[in-house]
Amino acid sequence: MLTTRRLARLAVPRRRICSVSPRARAACTVVVRPPSQDDESIVDFFDRPQGKSWFRTYAAGTTGLFLQPSLTHPSAFRHVADAALKKAQALVDRILRAPGSATELRKVVKNLDRLSNVLCGVIDLAELVRHAHPDPRWIDAANDAYAILFEYMNVLNTHVDLYNVLKQVLSTPDIASNLTPEARETALIFWRDFEKSGIDLPPHLRARFVQLSSEIFTLGRDFVNQASAPRPAVSLPASALRETGTAGLLSRLRLPARTSNTVPVYPGTSEARMIMASVPDEATRRALYVATNSSSREEIDVLETLIKTRAQLASLVGKPSYAHVALDDKMTRSPENVMTFLQAQLYQSRPHALADVRAIAERKRQYLGLAETPPVYAWDREFYSPRVSTAAPVPLPNLTPGTVFYGLSRLFTHLFGISLRPAGLQPGEVWHEDVRKLEVIDEDEGLVGYIYADLFSRAGKAAGAAHYTVRCSRRVDDDDAEGDFPDGVRHPEFDGGLQVPEHTVRGRPGRYQLPVVVLLCDFPKPTQAGAANLDWSDVMTTVHEMGHAVHSMIGRTDYQNVCGTRCATDFVELPSLLMEHFFLSSPDVLSLFRRPETPTMVHIHSSPQSDIAPGAAIDAHSQIILATLDQLYHSPLASSSSFDSTATFARLQDEWGVLPFASGTSWQTRFGHLYGYAATYYSYIFDKALARAVWERVFASAPLERSAGEKLRREVLRYGGGKDPWAMLAAVLDMPELASGDEAAMKQVGQWRVEDDGSGWNTHSH
Repeated sequence: MLTTRRLARLAVPRRRICSVSPRARAACTVVVRPPSQDDESIVDFFDRPQGKSWFRTYAAGTTGLFLQPSLTHPSAFRHVADAALKKAQALVDRILRAPGSATELRKVVKNLDRLSNVLCGVIDLAELVRHAHPDPRWIDAANDAYAILFEYMNVLNTHVDLYNVLKQVLSTPDIASNLTPEARETALIFWRDFEKSGIDLPPHLRARFVQLSSEIFTLGRDFVNQASAPRPAVSLPASALRETGTAGLLSRLRLPARTSNTVPVYPGTSEARMIMASVPDEATRRALYVATNSSSREEIDVLETLIKTRAQLASLVGKPSYAHVALDDKMTRSPENVMTFLQAQLYQSRPHALADVRAIAERKRQYLGLAETPPVYAWDREFYSPRVSTAAPVPLPNLTPGTVFYGLSRLFTHLFGISLRPAGLQPGEVWHEDVRKLEVIDEDEGLVGYIYADLFSRAGKAAGAAHYTVRCSRRVDDDDAEGDFPDGVRHPEFDGGLQVPEHTVRGRPGRYQLPVVVLLCDFPKPTQAGAANLDWSDVMTTVHEMGHAVHSMIGRTDYQNVCGTRCATDFVELPSLLMEHFFLSSPDVLSLFRRPETPTMVHIHSSPQSDIAPGAAIDAHSQIILATLDQLYHSPLASSSSFDSTATFARLQDEWGVLPFASGTSWQTRFGHLYGYAATYYSYIFDKALARAVWERVFASAPLERSAGEKLRREVLRYGGGKDPWAMLAAVLDMPELASGDEAAMKQVGQWRVEDDGSGWNTHSH
């Protein structure tokens, strides 16, 4: 019923660039708008060191995190959580009184959404602080607040009386028929979450549901922590490392005197990656590969206990597997449909992955001087597949953070009439001096939200990239907060906690709380000599996360529970993956990185490829394997007393993989998405198919055309999760046959290619 959402970018292989046919491009006249003054100011805003006068330790007198006066010290988190609990309970009591008044019954959906907003406002903030704050005291305080409110939400999800009130609302024709489409979708989300939580169970089993949910939360936190923890060092033969001939590696390793036999190397480091790509000795590479991908018994036990506990929860609510619980309200609707989709993708991708393996095998044969083609193992890939760097399809400046955000602002202006504007910070507003704040400006509506960008790696910061929703949009002027109290008088003890400023939006009635999102990345920190130069993968990461951010900004709904990225998990990646297409497939869009006064253009290294990069098909196939593994882990197999996560992985890899499973490995404990994307890891692959369809049918021939951007905004982005995703997809693609999301629609989407193999792609395939 009440959920929090963090969107983490999954691994994505390199893909082909410039898939638009010459004919389509010739038919298109591109009008590129000049940059605005705000666009120009973005470059220096990100790339030149900002004075630290605005950054303060969290002492008394500062404004507090996100301008919250109550959040100036870690201990304040508990007070904020307690205030949220008081407000939440007042809303619960009000909803429970609603059956005595037709007027109050009409406000139940609104008040359930307000209840969700009160709790998620603190939980979402705590989720960010847990992953971003450098101070352990803040992290501990955020963890405590998160745990308290998460447990309370689990209790609410099994609250029979709340469920009965909602049931009365939906079964009263005079009320149900007058719900707006958005309100009805919000009500159905609450309804489905009640049903998922075993609301019809007897009291002792509902209590068991809450207990299992809490155990899953604790196990999940332990699993995620161990998934990102450094692996212990492995001792490698010094003699083999000296054979590399790579000066950079030798200097980094600081090899000991010739009398020393071994060198400790930590898996996952840049030195380890260099060894895999440059050390000729196969036994050394294998030893490092196994060390990188092996697990302790304790790590495996944590994962398997998490999986088995989910299976118990599914059994408790009468479902054959946890996947059946997780997928009931998704686009795919069932694990059977997901497996059908993944099987189709496996059949399509495997021949291309095998072609990559054959190419690697031939390079290995030539290198070793063999007459017969040798087998290829996982530890051979990087050594026999040298990195390919080619020039970008158009000359580009050095791609710094400022240049990338400058280009994104210009793209959003072309597509949606939305731009980014640098904003100042108040003392104590952010958690680190690297953080930058942007205002999002709509040319018609004015200020529509805020984006905080925390881009650079640092000790203790979560690895990877993610989009965090700190505050959702929703309409607030019709809250009727005085009605939360039986006497109609607001009590002073309810004035604590988070404060939410209200804004009017031009062209819209009422007042709104504006969305606040955070982009968390781990790019290399810039040197004192100048701005950081991002490689192409960093650029695409930023583009992807900003796709989520623009969804949050445009999807401003009256109800926070369906705002922006609060939509079906297997639909939410569509906007972000679509944004990648603009920069992978259009030189016209790439030209937006160039500033008018930049006289000298340079080609970038590690840029988008003019052809498919070596091993890209293996990477794409591996992602489908992992999505299938996720389904198997959350299938009825998990209920078996003999369930073995390593054996399950090995069987899948041997049946569908293109490289043999490496004995002694158990990489699944590093598969952190098994927590946040349980039974839904396929979503990224599914949405890649959808995004490719939208790109080809709507944008490919004219990627900077405002009418195309407005169509995406009108048919998809503005609804957030407030409309059935199949209906949104059908509308934006002009394919009404998809609207029902039935078996035929699933079959059609299942046959769309995710990756471009150079042979073309057609959304009309059957």
